[in-house]
Amino acid sequence: MANRIEIALKEGVRDARGERIKREIEHFLHLAVEEVATIDVYTVDAHLSPEQLKQAAAGPFSDPVIQRWSIDLPLATGFDFAVEVGFRPGVTDNVGRTAREALTYLAGRPFGEGEGVYYSVQYLLKGDLAAAAVEKIATGLLCNTLIQRYTVLPVAEFMAKRGFPAVAPKVVGQTRADVSEIDLEVSDDELMRISKEGILALTLDEMKIIQAHYRDAKVLEERKKVGLGPKPTDVELECLAQTWSEHCKHKIFAGTVQYEDENGNKQEIRSLFKSFIQRTTKDVREKMGEKDFCLSVFKDNAGVIKFNDDHSLVFKVETHNSPSALDPYGGALTGIVGVNRDPFGTGKGAKLIFNTDVFCFADPFFEKPLPSRLLHPRRIYEGVVEGVEHGGNKSGIPTVNGSLVFDERYAGKPLVFCGTAGIMPARLNGEPSHEKSIKPGDVIVMTGGRIGKDGIHGATFSSEELNENSPVTAVQIGDPITQKRMFDFLIRARDKGLYRFITDNGAGGLSSSIGEMAGECGGCRMDLSCAPLKYPGLAPWEILISEAQERMSLAVPPETLDEFLSMAKRFGVEATVLGEFTDSGVFHMLYGERTVAWLPMEFMHEGLPPLQLPAKWTPPKYEEPELVAGGEYSADLRALLSSLNICSKESVVRRYDHEVQGGSVVKPFTGVTNDGPSDAAIVRPILDSFEGVVTAHGICPRYSDIDAYHMTANAVDEALRNYVAVGGSLELVAGLDNFCWCDPVLSDKTPDGPYKMAQLVRANQALYDICMEYNLPLISGKDSMKNDFYDGSTKISIPPTLLFSVIGKIEDARKAVTMDVKRPADIVYLLGTTADELGGSEYLALKGKIGNKVPVVDAVSAYGRYQAYQRAVAAAIVASCHDLSDGGLAVAAAESAFAGGFGISLDLSAVPWKGDGAARNDLNLLFSESASRLLVTVHPEKRAEFEAIMAGSCFAPIGVVTEEQSLTITGLSGAPVVNAALADLKEAWQQTLREL
Repeated sequence: MANRIEIALKEGVRDARGERIKREIEHFLHLAVEEVATIDVYTVDAHLSPEQLKQAAAGPFSDPVIQRWSIDLPLATGFDFAVEVGFRPGVTDNVGRTAREALTYLAGRPFGEGEGVYYSVQYLLKGDLAAAAVEKIATGLLCNTLIQRYTVLPVAEFMAKRGFPAVAPKVVGQTRADVSEIDLEVSDDELMRISKEGILALTLDEMKIIQAHYRDAKVLEERKKVGLGPKPTDVELECLAQTWSEHCKHKIFAGTVQYEDENGNKQEIRSLFKSFIQRTTKDVREKMGEKDFCLSVFKDNAGVIKFNDDHSLVFKVETHNSPSALDPYGGALTGIVGVNRDPFGTGKGAKLIFNTDVFCFADPFFEKPLPSRLLHPRRIYEGVVEGVEHGGNKSGIPTVNGSLVFDERYAGKPLVFCGTAGIMPARLNGEPSHEKSIKPGDVIVMTGGRIGKDGIHGATFSSEELNENSPVTAVQIGDPITQKRMFDFLIRARDKGLYRFITDNGAGGLSSSIGEMAGECGGCRMDLSCAPLKYPGLAPWEILISEAQERMSLAVPPETLDEFLSMAKRFGVEATVLGEFTDSGVFHMLYGERTVAWLPMEFMHEGLPPLQLPAKWTPPKYEEPELVAGGEYSADLRALLSSLNICSKESVVRRYDHEVQGGSVVKPFTGVTNDGPSDAAIVRPILDSFEGVVTAHGICPRYSDIDAYHMTANAVDEALRNYVAVGGSLELVAGLDNFCWCDPVLSDKTPDGPYKMAQLVRANQALYDICMEYNLPLISGKDSMKNDFYDGSTKISIPPTLLFSVIGKIEDARKAVTMDVKRPADIVYLLGTTADELGGSEYLALKGKIGNKVPVVDAVSAYGRYQAYQRAVAAAIVASCHDLSDGGLAVAAAESAFAGGFGISLDLSAVPWKGDGAARNDLNLLFSESASRLLVTVHPEKRAEFEAIMAGSCFAPIGVVTEEQSLTITGLSGAPVVNAALADLKEAWQQTLREL
C-alpha cells in the first residue's frame, strides 16, 4: 500500500504558484476563476515505518516556516474542483527521484526493485465552473497529456473519497528480449508504410538501399554465421534509421545541389557543408598561417580553439526545436542539459563555464486560431523559459548571453538554441587534451542516467515536420542534478587518465554514440541486456536507440576499468560495462547470447548515397512602401521600443543565474541600474587571471523574406560587431553556424522546395564570403532542416533562420566596454555609414510592410573600422559602445541613454550617408538598419586621440551626452524629430514582457 504525503502552505502565506495559474487561466482560456491554490503530493511506494514517513514530511519534503504537511489525509479545503497532475509511467520525474534519494538517506538503505516516490501537484479551483471548463483548464494549461496524467474531481466526489487514491504510476511487465524480423521483400507502398508507421523517416530510395543490402549473398553468408537470417531485425532497421536520419546524417547539407541563379546560370554543388562551411575554415586557417588558433574543428562534439598556452576553449550550440514544440518544459530542459554534454564530451572532457540561449517564438499574445496539435505560443514561451532555467541553474553553469526573437511563423515550430562553452587544460597526462582515440579491446562503459522509453525516435522524429501523429516517446525530460554528479566524477576520472575516449549519448542514443565510437577503431561488440533500465518492459531496439538523458559513453582501457568503476561508485554515479570495441568492421549487438544486430560499419556509415536536390533562385519582389518622411517620430520610437523584438527581456533574463562560478564580467544587463541590454558577454574562466572569454551572437530571420544571402551576412556581422563592441579581440575569434530551415526538399508537400533550397545555397555563399573577409573560422555548428508543421491541410513553415555565434578572447577584461553612456559632455560618435535600407526592418514591420532594400554588408570597410575601434579600446579611450541593429540609430541611442541615466542630443545632419542622396531623410537616418554601425561615446579630453586612431575609416561625431533626462534628435531641417523623456522611453521598453 502506497502512502500519500501532502504539503500545503500555511494560512496567510501567499500561493504565488496558484496566483500565476489563475492569471494564465484568465488570459489563455478566458475563464473566470475566483482562486487557485496548490498542494504538493508525494506518493511513497516503499516499505517505510510511520516514523520515517513523518521524518520525510517534516524534513526534506516541507519548509516548516511556511508549509504544513499530512500523511494519508487530504489538506484540500475551500474549493469547487480539484485537478491533480503527475507524470505518466516511465517519464523522468526529477522531484520524485530527488525525494526518493532523500528517503534512502533517512531509511539508511537503498530502495528495492519496484519501490519509488512519485511527485504530483494538486490544483484547487474555486469559482462557478462547469465540468467541461475544468477539463479544458486541465488539458489546456495544467497538464501536457503527452507526458503527464491528470485526475479531476468535483468537491463532493473529492470529499466522498477523502482525496485522491494513492496509486503510484509504475510500469509493469518484464524486460522483453523478443526481436522481430521485418520482411522487406514487399511492394514500394509497403516499404513506405513500414517507414512511416515505424517513425523511421526513411525515404523510398533509402528503404530500397536497405532492401538491396539484405539481398547481398556475401552479407547473407556472414549473417548466417552469427545466427541471423536474410531479414533485418527490428534492432538493425531502427539503428539504420537513426544513423541515416537527417538529424544525425545531415543529408541535405551533404547532398548534391543543382543550383540555378536568377540569370539562368547553373552550378553543381557537391555538399554545402564541404563547399562552404568546411572550406571557410580551411581557407581562413591558411590565411592565418602561424597565427592559426584552431585545434579541433568538425570532428568532435564541439569545436576547440586555443585560449592561452595552458588552456583551450570549447564551444557548441545545439537546437531542440521539435521536442520543445510537443513539451516545451521537457524539450527545453533536455536542450540545455544535452548541449552541456557536448563540450564535456569533446576531447577528453572540458569544465563547463557558461551557457547561452536564443529562443524564437510566435507572439505570446497570439489570438488567432491554431491547429489542434499546436500549443499556444505563450505556453511554449513559458515552458521553454522554465525548462532552460531549471536545466541551467541546477547545473551550476552561468547563463551569460542570449536573446528572444518573435515571428508569427514560429507558431508552427519554436526554435530553441542552447549553447555551452567549456575550458580544458591544453595538455592532460602528457597528451593534447583535444585529442582522443580508441583501441580494440577497450571496454564500452555507459555512465549516468538509466535508459527508458523517453526519447525513442527522437532523431527520426526531429527529421520530419511536426504533425498530429508526432510520437509521445520522442519527448525526454533531463535531470540536471544526476548529470552534474556525473560531470564531477568524470572530470576527476579524466585527470587520472582512467578513460581513453568519451562522447555524449544524444540523438540516436547508444546506436549513435557507440556507432560513431566504433568507427574510431573499426567495430564493437555490445550486450544490450547489460544496460541499466529505468523500468522493465523495454525491447532490445528500444534500449539501443533510446535518447534518455544524462548519459555518456566511454572507452576505458581494461587496466584502468576497476579503478574507474570504483571511483564511480564513490561518487554515486552508475557506470555499467556493456561490451568492448573491436577491429571486426562490424557493429555487433547482442541480447544475452543472441545476436540481434550485425551491421557492417561501412554500410552503416557510408552506405547512403547523397541526396539530389534541385535549387532555383528567383528573387522575391514586394510592394515598396510609400513612407512620407517628415514630422515628429517620438511616438514611433516608443512603439518600436515596445515591440516584441526590441523590448526588454529582463523578465526572462533575471530567471537565469549569470553569477555562479564568479567569473562574469560583462553581464546580460548593465548600466546605472543594471537594466540596459549588453551587446555581448565577458567571463573570466580562470579567476586568478584577467584574461576573458567573449561571446556574442547575431540573428535576423526577417531579412530572409527578401534574401537569405543578406540575412546571413547581417547575422555574421551582427555577431562580430556585438563581440567587438565590448572589446573582443579580432586576433582570436571563431564562429559557429546554426541553420534552422523549413523543408527545402522538393515533394508533394513542399512544391516550393527548389526556392527554399536556393535560399539555403545563398545563405551558405554569404557565410563563406563574409567569414573570409572577417577572418572568422567556423569551428562547429548544426543544422535543423524540417521546421514545419503540417497536418494535411495547414502548413506553417518557419522563416529561414541562421543563428551565428562567436567566441573569442579579451586579453584584459578590465578594459571591457559596456553600452551605457557614462558622463555628460562625452562626445557621441557614429561609426559606419547609413543608407536607404529599411527592407525587413522593425520599423517597416511596425507598419505591416516588408520592403525590398535589405541592409547590405560591406565587410571590407567594416573590418577595417572594427580593427581601428579595437585599437581605441586597447588604448582605454572608449567610454561606451552600443551596436546598431533592430530599430536603427534611434533605438540604439535611446537604449544607451536610459541605460546610463544621462540624456543624448544628436544631429541627423552629421550622420554619414551613402547611396541615393534623394533618400537621405530623417526617417531613414533614424530607423534604417544598415549594417556594421556602432554608437560610441568618448570623453572630450580623448577626442583627438580617438579620431587619430579612427582616421581612414568612416565615422563622425553626431552629438553629445547631456545632463537632461531626455533624448533629443534634430532632423535635417534643424527642427527636433525626437524629443522624449528617458523615463517614458524606458517604460515603453520595459512594459511589454514585464508580467510574463
